[in-house]
Amino acid sequence: MSIITNTFTDPRERARAIGAWGAVVGISMAAGPLVGGLLVESVGWRSIFWVNLPVGLAALLLTLRHVPESRAAKARRADPIGQVLVIALFGSLTYAIIEAPTAPAAELLLFGGIALAALVALLAYEPRRAEPLIDLRFFRSAPFSGATVTAISAFAALGGFLFLSTLYLQNVRGLDALHAGVWMLPMAALCFVCAPVAGRVVGSRGPRLPLLVAGVAMTASGVLFAAFEAETANVTLVLGYVLFGLGFGFVNAPITNTAVSGMPRAQAGVAAAVASTSRQLGQTLGVAVVGAVLASGVGASSYRAAFVDAARPAWWIVAGCGLVVLVVGLVTSGAWARRTAERTAERLESGEVREASGVVA
Repeated sequence: MSIITNTFTDPRERARAIGAWGAVVGISMAAGPLVGGLLVESVGWRSIFWVNLPVGLAALLLTLRHVPESRAAKARRADPIGQVLVIALFGSLTYAIIEAPTAPAAELLLFGGIALAALVALLAYEPRRAEPLIDLRFFRSAPFSGATVTAISAFAALGGFLFLSTLYLQNVRGLDALHAGVWMLPMAALCFVCAPVAGRVVGSRGPRLPLLVAGVAMTASGVLFAAFEAETANVTLVLGYVLFGLGFGFVNAPITNTAVSGMPRAQAGVAAAVASTSRQLGQTLGVAVVGAVLASGVGASSYRAAFVDAARPAWWIVAGCGLVVLVVGLVTSGAWARRTAERTAERLESGEVREASGVVA
């Protein structure tokens, strides 16, 4: 995302480029379950990790050959204390969520306390650092804050959706890994088709409409799956995947474009990086929360019989994430939100001017 943001400086071109990137995400969503299922069935589960080596090597070579250099005028210093605090915050929080169904209360309180202490320390330390890991002034921009919350919510919904769908298809419907991947194709296809459309709409009309479409579709998909029974009609199942693919296809372009809108060019890459980190964080938390909810509801009885009832609250969480996308998209894409982005950009630019003056002096 930072590469796209620095390469495409025109807002319309950037929105279309992000839409193209989203289409590639749709292809990966289609290829991932299919290729993964094929590898698991033919080679074994370890192969899904080994396949990342040639993919990573190809990405490295293509980056060296085709991605233009984009260095800042002044190199930023690392923030090791901020990095440690962020790792402690999200690592302990994720662990506490995952272990919540089975761990003793004292252990959960310990890791919850570590997460809280790390958050307080991060909020106190970062504003005092000249070159912080996370510039908290960014969050004075309502569009940026909204993009961060939207990214966490949308990708939490994605993580939970894929986790629940995989278990449902394989353990309730009895499909093998390959055929479970085939069932994911409608979702991936809609994501592939809708992502470029979302990029064009963001470039011409702004982020509000794509965010509203994404929020409504993802919420509807979660509600539909929450009403499922073990023997659900195939048409209903496909409809649920189509709705989620529609919603997720429309959400990526407005997230990144909104995060960097109005930011000074020197800060746009950092803003895009925060949005990308929010995506990863959301997916991690989504799997952790949904997994914990599911684990607490599945007992020693028949897994197939217990899964549908145990998964129902988790599907409502997915629907709730979609609702957050809808509400936040509505609130942070209006005139008031744009004014906060303009004020934030002015403060950031004035800070850059003061720093540059100090360097010259």
